Amino acid sequence: MRSIQRRLSLGLVSVLLVAGLVVGQVSLWLFENGLQRYLESGLKNDSENLLIALSRGPQGLQLDERRLSPAYQRPFSGHYFSIEFGDTHWRSRSLWDAQLPRPSQPGLSSELQPGPEGQMLLVMRSDYQRLGQAVSISVAQDYTPIRESFKQVQQIGLGMGVFALVVILLLQRVTVRRALRPLETARKQIAQLQSGQRSQLDSRVPLELEPLVTQINHLLAHTEDNLKRSRNALGNLGHALKTPLAVLISLASDSRLAAYPEIQKTLREQLEHIQQRMSRELNRARLAGDALPGAQFDVDAELPGLLATLGMIHGEHLELSLNASPGLHLPWDREDMLELLGNLLDNACKWADAQVDLSVSQTPDGFLIEVQDDGPGIPEAKRDQVFSRGTRLDEQTSGHGLGLGIVRDIVDVWGGEMALETGSLGGLMVRIKLPGRTQKATTA
Repeated sequence: MRSIQRRLSLGLVSVLLVAGLVVGQVSLWLFENGLQRYLESGLKNDSENLLIALSRGPQGLQLDERRLSPAYQRPFSGHYFSIEFGDTHWRSRSLWDAQLPRPSQPGLSSELQPGPEGQMLLVMRSDYQRLGQAVSISVAQDYTPIRESFKQVQQIGLGMGVFALVVILLLQRVTVRRALRPLETARKQIAQLQSGQRSQLDSRVPLELEPLVTQINHLLAHTEDNLKRSRNALGNLGHALKTPLAVLISLASDSRLAAYPEIQKTLREQLEHIQQRMSRELNRARLAGDALPGAQFDVDAELPGLLATLGMIHGEHLELSLNASPGLHLPWDREDMLELLGNLLDNACKWADAQVDLSVSQTPDGFLIEVQDDGPGIPEAKRDQVFSRGTRLDEQTSGHGLGLGIVRDIVDVWGGEMALETGSLGGLMVRIKLPGRTQKATTA
């Protein structure tokens, strides 16, 4: 969202700068061009007045100084003229001992000409016929004060432009924030979906976002409904297959097949293999993974009941302890988490002598789950065998060796890590590191 605001701000600044520079330069050029046209009109009037001041005298044309502007009499006044006809050359006293540049062509000079005292002159030349003689009159005006005024105008305009730009940017920032506020709200709600704090997006959104939010909510509801139906269907399938398999396993152990020991052994092994494979695959298929963003596992609400149930199943001689932060929520599906923790605890209870400890905590990188018991443990050289499908290190213990294999499947789906170690109680400790939902989405 911040990147969108940044791009909008940069785009607006670029457009305003380019537009401001173009408009400012064009405006100044038009203003200066209009001012020069105005001054050209004044210089033309001065040239015509000088022409009128020329009169016939005893020695030919003479200049009546009584008709001249006082500015032509004051030295370096900024107003100058030069009159040429024949071999005669008159110039104003304001030039003092300087010479007035004479344009090569009649009309206003296209460039400013240097004048006395470092002045820059706007010069205009006009050619006339006066009393039968060709007269060339050049008049000039100091353009330096006007140029200095233009610089002041440019500085003031630049300051006003910068001020206006800052005000526009502030207004634009406020406007963009207000316009993008619904998107920011939707982004926060999607982040809450990822962290499991909500199960749907708020439907009270602007009209432009309503189709998107509606489709997302519909997709979430549809996904949850499909997951529930698939779980029910898989549960029904599991129950439907377990009974025939149990009957077949029972028949395979019938004494009537004792006369065929090899066939009986092979049949029993294959049926047990089918049962193990079916249980494993059905459990893997039931995993929700990240399908439901709003799913959460409430540690305080779920684990005490689970520990109590396992205590009743495995006997009251076992002490099951829980160490978890109050109010801790794990951002995964409840059924998946019960499957994971149930298998871990059930496996620990089978091998424990008197104590099973469960620890659930949140880390900077995600979550940490540790389950340990005070049983005999597993030698380090044989720990990898535990994850093999259907492997049991002690055939006298009930079960099919699927518990830790199912746990590993769930951990793999969630992108976590699982390790078997020797715990502080002397038995096996299973340590599981799970990434946070947001971290997993980022790394994906």
